[in-house]
Amino acid sequence: MLVEIKNIKKKYGKKQVLAGAFLEANSGECIGVLGLNGSGKTTLLSILAGVQTADEGEFLCDGKDLFKMPQARSRAVGYVPQGTPLIEELTAYDNLFLWYDKNKLKEELKSGVLKMLGIDEFLKVRVSKLSGGMKKRLSIGCAMANHPPVFLLDEPMSALDIACKQNIKEYLNSYKKAGGIIILVTHDIMELELCDRCYIIKNGIAEEFQGDKGELLRRIV
Repeated sequence: MLVEIKNIKKKYGKKQVLAGAFLEANSGECIGVLGLNGSGKTTLLSILAGVQTADEGEFLCDGKDLFKMPQARSRAVGYVPQGTPLIEELTAYDNLFLWYDKNKLKEELKSGVLKMLGIDEFLKVRVSKLSGGMKKRLSIGCAMANHPPVFLLDEPMSALDIACKQNIKEYLNSYKKAGGIIILVTHDIMELELCDRCYIIKNGIAEEFQGDKGELLRRIV
């Protein structure tokens, strides 16, 4: 699969947040998106996920514009925002049951993505009682219900402990190896290690960065 993000523009009032963002990714790649706070990184992901609409631009998957195909986009794209898109009053299992049918849920908990993420260890716990790392793994598990080929992640390891970061990193590496495409907003060196290429958003424009990843972090923090 080839993903092409072309000329994405977004304005809030008089402020031009995105002024023509271009990115490209192939199957098995993780693309890092970096930039200063307020540069438009989160806005870009939310537009690709369908949470917001772009003023202009295209989101092409193998030449088909997903902006014009909302049902196809919902199947093709998984999205985990910075916050926790879970129902706090429900258990982990009940949150999963909103996304999976019973048989598929049982299968994934036994030997699939949910098992790999360790979600089977806290199924009966109410979300409000879960740690930040457990919530993030559960959010990823929900987003992977349809095994989408494109995965959008907004700083998934932020404020998590090393063990939880490693668990998530291992899953994302397996997702890449299976041919998945990851578009990852990050400031985290562990997340950067996942990235095959990186783009910096500056003045609303995304430009591919060529160079050392350590240098890349120093430029944007």
